[in-house]
Amino acid sequence: MTGANHALGQFDHSVLADWMKNQGIIEKAELSAKPLTGGQSNPTFLLTSGKQKLVLRKKPPGPLLPSAHAVDREYKVIKALQGSDVPVPKLFAYSDDISIVGTPFYLMEFLEGRVIVDQSLPGMSTSERTAIYMEMNRIIAALHQVDPEAVGLADFGRAGNYFGRQIARWSRQYQESRTEDIDALNSLIEWLPQNIPVGDQTTIVHGDYRLDNLVLHPTEPRAIGLLDWELATLGHPLADFAYHCMSWHIPASLWRGIGGLDLASLGIPSEEAYVKRYSDITGFSGIEHWDFYIAYNLFRMAAILQGIARRAVDGTAASADAIETGSKARPLAEIGWKYAQRYEASKR
Repeated sequence: MTGANHALGQFDHSVLADWMKNQGIIEKAELSAKPLTGGQSNPTFLLTSGKQKLVLRKKPPGPLLPSAHAVDREYKVIKALQGSDVPVPKLFAYSDDISIVGTPFYLMEFLEGRVIVDQSLPGMSTSERTAIYMEMNRIIAALHQVDPEAVGLADFGRAGNYFGRQIARWSRQYQESRTEDIDALNSLIEWLPQNIPVGDQTTIVHGDYRLDNLVLHPTEPRAIGLLDWELATLGHPLADFAYHCMSWHIPASLWRGIGGLDLASLGIPSEEAYVKRYSDITGFSGIEHWDFYIAYNLFRMAAILQGIARRAVDGTAASADAIETGSKARPLAEIGWKYAQRYEASKR
């Protein structure tokens, strides 16, 4: 294998090819690999062997934050959801033998479809946009209605006090990966633990549910796969759903948002209508604390982006645009602090 290919693939393709043939996954020990774009975290590659196409997802090399990049957990939750109302890729294997590709990895089917980053869905009809948003809503509601125990995920996370544990976790991540001091993040770290709403629910949560983690059918307005399960755990469904709904609060000019767009003319539902549909499907209560959930998620996202900024500085980030992505931490934290203050005012 050439040095160029080694740099491209970060592993010896021939070793992986031999292992895959021995596992009965491919017919011949012949393999090419190329990096797939998307995701700031676990390196992902398209593998081709003859007519077969598969995806390899692996832990990145180098020193990592505790509990980060847990590809074994990704594999476990995707396996548990096979055959459910949540579309997930077919799986082929998981291995923690680092002699194969250098870090633990798993193999899944390659889904031929569309991955769209721009949530305004440019070039589509209003009816297509409406249908895709309803499909996104359907899938996250379906995920939150899966019984963790029934699919073997009763031990996938701790039940209860989800917000308390998550706020502590992401506060630590920010403090451990800090590249700059962000006043709004510091304020949220202090405010959030003191304002967690009463009451708790526990479901499977994706942790990073958004449009570009869905693979859409090549021509139809439906999803054929939900990807990037790295942050999945057992947690509060409204935390997960509110993360997905941050888009309505982030200006389109800032990053991955639809805030400020003429949604009605686009065929995109208002946040109020979108939340009501989810509530009608799931029957979950607690929507009255929506501003808290949005503030929490903007804090969490800012902490995640600070981690990406840290990896960019350290030279271990998986994506070339990691520096730019990491720079979004401050403005997102500032929007989050505004929602925290609005929630505070609503309780008076």
